[in-house]
Amino acid sequence: MRRLPVYLLLDVSGSMTGEPIEAVKNGVQMMHSALRKDPYALESAYISVITFASNVQQIVPLTEIVQFQPPTISAGGGTSLGAALQKVVDCANQEVAKSTKDQKGDWKPLVFIMTDGSPTDNVEPGIAAFQSYKWGIVVACAAGQGADKTILQRLTENVVTLDTADSATIAAFFKWVSSSISASSKKVDEAGSDSGSSELPPPPPEINLAKP
Repeated sequence: MRRLPVYLLLDVSGSMTGEPIEAVKNGVQMMHSALRKDPYALESAYISVITFASNVQQIVPLTEIVQFQPPTISAGGGTSLGAALQKVVDCANQEVAKSTKDQKGDWKPLVFIMTDGSPTDNVEPGIAAFQSYKWGIVVACAAGQGADKTILQRLTENVVTLDTADSATIAAFFKWVSSSISASSKKVDEAGSDSGSSELPPPPPEINLAKP
């Protein structure tokens, strides 16, 4: 079976303390509940969660929807986005099956990045590594006024912004993430081809598409 890998890169730095981090936890749970009801996602989607603050951790390796457990997340520390980008490349290289002459590998991974600040580490090596990998869809979310959109726009053309990092807007983002995963799962099942950015459903009103 060809899997559709999905990586969530979540900023859990100190500025996410309080309502934002609670909203992220609730958003991941809501996303999981929605995907459990989607037969296409149940068939192919596998979810991984990578958190970044001063340190970066893959707190959930690629896991099928029925086995996925929303993780415990707490906030504190810096914003090591560069290390997080390197980490997701390392994880994808280890976890995503490559195609061989005998069989097809997994589908190209989807990546959803959410951050509310500016990197506190050297992002350049991580950006170079990230750009060298063949992803499917990459979506980056700048949550609140303090997020650095210019860095995110180097990673993908699909950059969205949230005016505030509160529970309502973060919930809207994760609802859109689940819709995007569902749409991609359906496309690979029906069409047998990898998803492109044109397959993203329209974002809800709380989410703004960033201009280049």
